[in-house]
Amino acid sequence: MEIISIPLSGDLAHKDSMGNGSIIKNGDIQVMSAGTGVTHSEMNANADQIVKFLQIWVQPNKAGVTPRYQQISLADLIGKNEFGQVLSPNADDAGVWIHQDAWFHLGHFDDGNSSEYTLKNSDNGVYVSVIKGKIRVNNTILDERDGLDVWEVDTLNVQADTDAEVLLIKVPMSCDLLSLMITEC
Repeated sequence: MEIISIPLSGDLAHKDSMGNGSIIKNGDIQVMSAGTGVTHSEMNANADQIVKFLQIWVQPNKAGVTPRYQQISLADLIGKNEFGQVLSPNADDAGVWIHQDAWFHLGHFDDGNSSEYTLKNSDNGVYVSVIKGKIRVNNTILDERDGLDVWEVDTLNVQADTDAEVLLIKVPMSCDLLSLMITEC
């Protein structure tokens, strides 16, 4: 599996059998390719603060990949009132990369602002996840923690009805997106 972690608040401690140990903070993204085998754990790094995070598991596009770990800050990738690419299938692109024809874009929008997003691959569908706030996607209203699957479109129009944070997950329609969880601990 390709395992992506995005803290929403608090600090997430990560340890794995590859020898990685890190603290993943709000504003970071971490990806781990489980590949041929790895054990790992995530836990709250602070006893006095709740950590909330997204953990997304995506099936890779090939078997037997070498396990790997990558973590970066998103500070330079996300502008105000636009979507910034935070994950792709290409190691040379902005953000982290995974073994799948997938792209993730994250946006922070002020109330009343909108953005049109053009899909990179017509064979992909898009899962829209509202992390915070209230938005409209092609005139469909979504509230905090709502999600919407969209396919067979070339563009999405995202309008913020309040200050909002939105994650777009684009994966091949044949790909099993096994899990998208908002976790609190």
